[in-house]
Amino acid sequence: MQTVKLDFIRGMMDEIDWNDRLLMIKGQKGVGKTTLMTQRILQEFGPTNTTDVLYASLDNIYFSMHGLLDFIERFHAQGGKHLFLDEVHKYNGWSLEIKNAYDEFEDMHFVLSGSSLINLTEGEADLSRRCITYTMLGLSFREYLRMFHQKEFCKRTLQDILTDGNSLCAEVNSQLRPLPLFSEYLRYGYYPFLKEGQNNYYVRIENIVNTIIEVELPQMRKLDISNIRKIKSLLGILSSGVPYTVDTVKLSSMAEISRNTLLQYLQNLSNARLIQLLYSDVTNVKRLQKPDKIYLENTNMLHALTTTQVNEGTEREVFFINQLSAAHVVEYSKTSADFTIDHQYTIEVGGRSKDGKQIAGVANSYIASADEEYVLGNKIPLWLFGFLY
Repeated sequence: MQTVKLDFIRGMMDEIDWNDRLLMIKGQKGVGKTTLMTQRILQEFGPTNTTDVLYASLDNIYFSMHGLLDFIERFHAQGGKHLFLDEVHKYNGWSLEIKNAYDEFEDMHFVLSGSSLINLTEGEADLSRRCITYTMLGLSFREYLRMFHQKEFCKRTLQDILTDGNSLCAEVNSQLRPLPLFSEYLRYGYYPFLKEGQNNYYVRIENIVNTIIEVELPQMRKLDISNIRKIKSLLGILSSGVPYTVDTVKLSSMAEISRNTLLQYLQNLSNARLIQLLYSDVTNVKRLQKPDKIYLENTNMLHALTTTQVNEGTEREVFFINQLSAAHVVEYSKTSADFTIDHQYTIEVGGRSKDGKQIAGVANSYIASADEEYVLGNKIPLWLFGFLY
């Protein structure tokens, strides 16, 4: 714990109810799950408490030779009450052993972390009724400004942004020029490991993607390893050019896989938070239904994986979906605009040249503009949506 710092703590720390006996923090590798857990230990128990609390990562070689339940039993016998277990998906049979420990040691609290692919209803034990799950994302634009530019701003609701955005615009513009920093964030700001430097930033993103495709998907979704190359090819196709209005016949042909296999792979990539699938009506989405649009999960991944110049329109839309989908229903709009939010708001994403023709006469409609510093009528700065978490 000597290396753990509390100078920057993610907002998620205050959103988690740490009193629950069994918690799971899911998220893509690199978003900061381990840091959050170790900060919680330091914050709550101090740097010298060695009896009540323990952190362990289940990818440690120790667990290749020792059972998890035995480890928990020994910790409890020595007075242990709070156990933080990282990378739980790396240990075969973790769900059953955690269930047994949870039921046996009623005075213990467990905090788990693992891959976005974890499904609590699958595996050897169904933990869905016992475990409260939280999903951790990368940095929002607001968190990026706090972490890398030491500028503190409050989180805002979507309603705040749509109805009172100029108060936030005035607050932000009084302290910094948002547009250059927003451009920086789109390329380098989503993953906290930017603190370790820009030089290998995209290489680390590529390594995350490779780990998910080569290790996590085969282990957790029974992906045939002979299709790994095809999955990477599919991701390469999706990272280039503008968002696909999905033609499954064409896309399956390009990726050299059948249509049903393609749709299953898209679902797996979405669950792994490598891509975002958009539908025009999420309430009626059926298993293996064709999505209407496909985007990469975040703009930094877009820059890391594309082999061509990143399309500005794609970049803007990826940012918008990424920031909104954490707490809102984002649908591909049935009108000529881009998106419908919470079945209530219509949003067109673009630059300064967007004139509103696509949303003319549409109630509760707005333009999210990448080139504005202030709200102009129903034209809202795109970067404002980076203050939602």
